[in-house]
Amino acid sequence: MGLWEAFLNWLRSLFFKQEMELSLIGLQNAGKTSLVNVIATGGYSEDMIPTVGFNMRKVTKGNVTIKLWDLGGQPRFRSMWERYCRAVSAIVYVVDAADPENISISRSELLDLLSKPSLSGIPLLVLGNKIDKAGALSKPALTDKMGLKSITDREVCCFMISCKNSTNIDSVIDWLVKHSKSKS
Repeated sequence: MGLWEAFLNWLRSLFFKQEMELSLIGLQNAGKTSLVNVIATGGYSEDMIPTVGFNMRKVTKGNVTIKLWDLGGQPRFRSMWERYCRAVSAIVYVVDAADPENISISRSELLDLLSKPSLSGIPLLVLGNKIDKAGALSKPALTDKMGLKSITDREVCCFMISCKNSTNIDSVIDWLVKHSKSKS
């Protein structure tokens, strides 16, 4: 990015508020609600209760307002995922990287969701959570097991994170802010 473009972007940021809408999806117990809390408050709690249906939270980071849809990951809620992903700036798919037994289910749910025509082209951010736990997958292993290289119809990014330790949360926020849309 050239200096002039950077200057113009800075100038725009003074006058335009950035807004984005995100859907956080993934299997139950992947850490979606923990991620929302860490982004919103910087706080982490061990005692999370499963999300029933969905929760919505607005978070402001700098001049970017992020509307986060935190969707339940239990099988009965997965049919709702598409509806909440249609007009979002990005789909954030959270995977428990320390739960190898559920990786194949997580992969098939993700690929099924991305096959929906209404979600074509929406950027995908995959977050391998719980890297603080023993036995958590590495980024190359998660990328492989989730079949991320086979997804070619959209931008795909993957970060390994720990909500508990706030590992890579800043990188996630930076990526999200870069994908926000200007609203005047």
